[in-house]
Amino acid sequence: MAGPRVVIIGAGVVGAALADEISARGWTEVTVVDQGPLPATGGSSSHAPGLVFQTNSSRTMTEMARYTVEKFCSLDVDGKPCFLQVGGLEVATTPERLTELHRRHGWITAWGIEARLLSAEECVAQHPLVNPDRVLGGLLVPTDGLAKAVLAVEAQIRRATERGVTFLPGHEVLDVQQADGRVTGVLTSQGEIPADIVVCCAGIWGPKIARMVGLNLPLTPLAHQLAWTGPVPALAGQTEEAVRPILRHQDADLYYRDRFDTIGIGYYGHRPMPISADDILSVEESDTAGAMPSVLKFTEDDFEPAWTETQSLLPSTKDAKVEEGINGLFSFTTDNFPLMGESPDVKGFWVAEAVWVTHSAGVGLAMAEWLVDGYSSTFDLHECDLNRFEPHQLSPEYVLARDCQNFVEVYDILHPLQPSGHPRPIRTSPFHARQQELGAFFLEANGWERPQWYEANAPLVEGRSLTTPNDWAARYWSPIVGAEAQATRETVAMYDMTALKRLEVTGPGAAAFLEGLTTSKVAKSVGSVTYTLLLDHDGGIRSDITVARLARDLFQVGANGNLDLDWFTRHLPADGTVQVRDITPGTCCIGLWGPLARKVLQPLTDEDFTNEGLKYFRAKRAYIGSVPVTAMRLSYVGELGWELYTTADQGQKLWDTLWQAVQPLGGIAAGRGAFNSLRLEKGYRSFGTDMTYEHDPYEAGVGFAVKLDKGDFVGKAALERRMADVRRKLTCLTIDDPRSVVMGKEPVYEGDRAVGYVTSAAYGYTIGKGIAYAWLPTELATPGTVLHIGYFDQRVEAVVAEEPLFDPTMSRLRG
Repeated sequence: MAGPRVVIIGAGVVGAALADEISARGWTEVTVVDQGPLPATGGSSSHAPGLVFQTNSSRTMTEMARYTVEKFCSLDVDGKPCFLQVGGLEVATTPERLTELHRRHGWITAWGIEARLLSAEECVAQHPLVNPDRVLGGLLVPTDGLAKAVLAVEAQIRRATERGVTFLPGHEVLDVQQADGRVTGVLTSQGEIPADIVVCCAGIWGPKIARMVGLNLPLTPLAHQLAWTGPVPALAGQTEEAVRPILRHQDADLYYRDRFDTIGIGYYGHRPMPISADDILSVEESDTAGAMPSVLKFTEDDFEPAWTETQSLLPSTKDAKVEEGINGLFSFTTDNFPLMGESPDVKGFWVAEAVWVTHSAGVGLAMAEWLVDGYSSTFDLHECDLNRFEPHQLSPEYVLARDCQNFVEVYDILHPLQPSGHPRPIRTSPFHARQQELGAFFLEANGWERPQWYEANAPLVEGRSLTTPNDWAARYWSPIVGAEAQATRETVAMYDMTALKRLEVTGPGAAAFLEGLTTSKVAKSVGSVTYTLLLDHDGGIRSDITVARLARDLFQVGANGNLDLDWFTRHLPADGTVQVRDITPGTCCIGLWGPLARKVLQPLTDEDFTNEGLKYFRAKRAYIGSVPVTAMRLSYVGELGWELYTTADQGQKLWDTLWQAVQPLGGIAAGRGAFNSLRLEKGYRSFGTDMTYEHDPYEAGVGFAVKLDKGDFVGKAALERRMADVRRKLTCLTIDDPRSVVMGKEPVYEGDRAVGYVTSAAYGYTIGKGIAYAWLPTELATPGTVLHIGYFDQRVEAVVAEEPLFDPTMSRLRG
């Protein structure tokens, strides 16, 4: 036996996959407990229809699905396969859906999986039951198929058992034991099991288990309808379980699969049916009731529209009847990503929750790597990390509303900028009332209402050449965006930067603490501001941040989100010499940027804001009018100016003071649309979009923020190994056609070969070209290289360009 003592709660597809993967890495002192029998434990895995569609807008989720397919294809139980690779077919019955399938084809191609678009005739050839009069076209992924979930569980249990893992069915978890802030064991209905690590893979019961250690798990079990027809005459004589591709009819919230001469019909078009994890029966209770605990009574009235539509799309079903059905429970989260990681408060308690069969083996691998090595070398997990949520995102009202909304929208065509629904607004900056007066069009950022543009600036559009982009890019867009971007470069603009996370690091050990986590020298003179990186132990980028030293033992960190706070907190020294706190809610920030910014600011203060008085990347405390501010000479838009921070109670006064001063100079308030255009012209990266955990600084073009001659820091040794082998680069592309503005996540082609994918994109209103940043092989990242971007059904010509596209000498920033 080797490794720490691990208890995995739940032996469904996730728990079994984790047991298999972690034991393959040498950890064999592992016990898996489940309240149900094996291998069909009674959770969602036991009733799952098994459809595996790999296409997803998230690269990580697609990679997890791909691994699941590959692994399940390699598994069998006594010769019975665990995966039926019949392919996956999505059909369009409306022009809008046909356009969406082109976008989805772009995703799957960008992520490196074979797929092809089909004509209506080709769809019918693939699935002859489909009504040719209903279908306009389709998307086929040949490697999709049907996962035999219970068989996959059994196969992985067998492999793990051979390595020494113990599986204990009939063990209901009553408590997770802990002492001194870490887990010590699990109390079950059959006794205690000591543990150094406990991993919750309990699925729909996950919130109930997590509460045992005080963890609020933002997960809602929802019922989803699955029905089976009786024999369909057109399928008579079918001796193989499935021979046709699994089928999705997303225009009507439906999917289908063969089962010999019958058809399974899954339906998302009904009302959301949430249930509390506390109200789900235990296996023992469900046995008494004669039902599987994850299966609720079928509600026939909810299914009527699905059956009517099914008979239209698959006319042969008119000769059959719906003979059985369930309302099966499975998990939804507020952002549709799994919940993975360690509790922030109880060491050794981990979760792998809200995972569908589609991604189960991938999650099992990622968790095993994370536990054994301290990070996943296969997957970028920043979207899945349990600790990504802001406090408001854990409220019961928020979780229930967003989870139900995600159920309703599961097959909807969603624009990347589409606003979230209820509850909203949640967080408003002190400037919100003034922004409303200016006609702000708000989108949400981490719960904050953030202006995208201001209708008050509509007169600025007149006389400017602002080409309207294509229909998709023109959603949640206005020509005012372009006018605001140009006006920022011409005069001066005020930007609300409150939504960006701000952390305060204090204490006698603060400087040394930050030095050990960052790639640059940050323990510099008081007033210094440093752009730097946080790396994981494998040298991948966890975040890019700014660190301002405001006093000897006081630093303000401009962070990217709650994961940065979590990372800092986990690395705090045990001696109490460092404290970290989130100061975002009690503070606010205005970015005052543009060539006239100094003319606005200097008359409002007695402090020296000349170039000599406050150089680029320096900070100082000052009064702007009567408002105390921390001024940092930074600019994310590539113009002269400052980030001006103050407390929330004085935020509106700061806005009013600056607003009164900018107006005589022709200054404006500007929104996020202009901001994004300007930052791409300047080549500034956005963490989570342009670069993530899987990328290192040299690939991402931020190697200048790494100082290898400083002392040791997290990730340094790994980075030194990686820096000599850079095979891909984040690369700037420009597009001449002003209507061909892409949106991100599109494939990039060299000829007919997909070679990379777009991260961020926008129109550059200063340079008069479209801009797209993309990950490309290094040999194609040479300026002047002509490539093409797959945008829906188009191939848009794009040329690799030198960066930055605007002000390469930095004269405007440093002036």
